Amino acid sequence: MTGPVTLPPLPRTARLRTADVVGAGLLGLRGRPLRAVLSALGIAIGIAAMVAVLGIGAASQARLLDRIAALGTNLLTVAPGQNLFGENVPLPDRSVDMVKRIGPVRSATATGGVPGATVRRTDRVDPRESKGIQVVAARLDLLGTLGGRPVAGTWLNDATARYPAVVLGASAARLLGIDGPGRQVFIAGQWFAVTGILAPLELAPEIDMSALVGWETARERLGFDGHPTRLYSRSVTESVGAVREVLARTVNPQDPGAVTVSRPSDALTAQLAAKNTFSGLLIGLGAVSLLVGGVGVANTMIISVLERRREIGLRRALGARRRQILLQFLTEAVALSALGGIAGAALGLAATVGYARYQGWPLVLPATGIAAGVVSSVVIGAVAGLYPALRAGRLPPTEALRG
Repeated sequence: MTGPVTLPPLPRTARLRTADVVGAGLLGLRGRPLRAVLSALGIAIGIAAMVAVLGIGAASQARLLDRIAALGTNLLTVAPGQNLFGENVPLPDRSVDMVKRIGPVRSATATGGVPGATVRRTDRVDPRESKGIQVVAARLDLLGTLGGRPVAGTWLNDATARYPAVVLGASAARLLGIDGPGRQVFIAGQWFAVTGILAPLELAPEIDMSALVGWETARERLGFDGHPTRLYSRSVTESVGAVREVLARTVNPQDPGAVTVSRPSDALTAQLAAKNTFSGLLIGLGAVSLLVGGVGVANTMIISVLERRREIGLRRALGARRRQILLQFLTEAVALSALGGIAGAALGLAATVGYARYQGWPLVLPATGIAAGVVSSVVIGAVAGLYPALRAGRLPPTEALRG
């Protein structure tokens, strides 16, 4: 008798190498280049927006930090406040001398507002047209404490401070139409000679809108009462917090609650926080665009599966396994999203470099943001292509060949 015939085992389906998987995935993209570009565009826009926002935000933050470091964080200002009855409490005449006795304080000075005094270009201008410019009595060491400088002319000195001379803040000079010394302005019914114009003071913007005259001249000619209305002090940076704690009690020991102490650099720090919040909002919008791009990739892959049913059926009939079909289409979706992510990162980086150079900001490349953008695009592509890939892998060969 003839025994049973033993057939040789069927050969195992060959596994696709990584290069084969990538090649099969890119084949679908090369066959429909316009559709691939349009699908990747949504991903690219989202990544470009996120990278540009992170890059420009980092450059802006670096610029602002440089400004804060250059201006210094050790300037404190003191202004009169109100008592429990809502009455204004002036600063004592000797408050500057008292502040100078604080150990870590390196310099202290003050300005005093001259109520009722107006600044006009000529005596023919209506006194009510003051344009918000204030007349301020200034001590000679004011610029040294504030770190200011004149852009034209000179600051007050021992000679000019005794005469009707005035130095204009940057904004005041612009509003009055004066660009240099040698002109005259009409202050409280008297002519004052302009001896200088100051550069803008970011930590003391109130000076920019002021016409500054000598302390004694303000007393003798403008009826100034001698009470400081704003006091400025520079301290050792490490001791600013300690100085801030004792400053109110030093200036007005009898009623420290009627003294307002502030740190001008805190306003710049708040500006930095506001920019970070705004950047977070823009990043959120970029993420929404990225998700929309993912939906576009998913839609493209579903259409691709429907159009390539015969190809899928033929490959299955020739022995391709479901997971190989799944891996092919999943690779195509990831490649599509990765190309969009790389293009978007390049566009965002170009926008960051161009804008930073245009603004003169230090260039800070958001390496983490670029990497995160590309990785997130790959993840979005994998998620978006998972369902179409599963659908392609589960498609029966006979049904696919009929389609």
